[in-house]
Amino acid sequence: MHDRRPQPHGITTYTIRPAEPQDCDGARSVMLDTFYREFDYGYVPAWHSDAIDIQGTYLDHPRHQLIVALSDGEVVATTGLLSRGPTHPPHPRWLAERYASAAQLVRVYVRPEHRRHGLARAMVRRACEFAAATAGYDCVYLHTNVNVPGAQDFWNSIAKQVFDARPTGEHGAGFGTVHFEIPLPG
Repeated sequence: MHDRRPQPHGITTYTIRPAEPQDCDGARSVMLDTFYREFDYGYVPAWHSDAIDIQGTYLDHPRHQLIVALSDGEVVATTGLLSRGPTHPPHPRWLAERYASAAQLVRVYVRPEHRRHGLARAMVRRACEFAAATAGYDCVYLHTNVNVPGAQDFWNSIAKQVFDARPTGEHGAGFGTVHFEIPLPG
């Protein structure tokens, strides 16, 4: 099933769907550009290995999924779903234990020129539908850096905050890590 969304003024139509092998390079580009240009710290192998092996991480695993948004055939946004919760360390042990069997939402990235069109919200909805129906999860866990403009407001609008790690320095200086949960219909 593909979502085709006309945008204001009829300028752009987006297709939102699960990634296919031909989308891997475009999805990787969105992810790496986000690490380098938005987050300003680049590729960190311990955190970002899924961005290199998109096929093996998302497409070849039956309980994982990568959702992409395309504009004129180009991947302009990504949202990943993994069958594992947060790890300890760097996250607190109680959080890793609480979400050990939850799905984890990752790589919710939209190229700057395609923001404010509802892409992230639509892709998160699709990932949650997959998690509930196909993979059998009861909730989706995620964490975000709320220092990224708009991140905290976006996640507060669709998820429940479960832990504000900013005072702990969980990821080091400059990371405003906040953990969220999205309950799924059961």
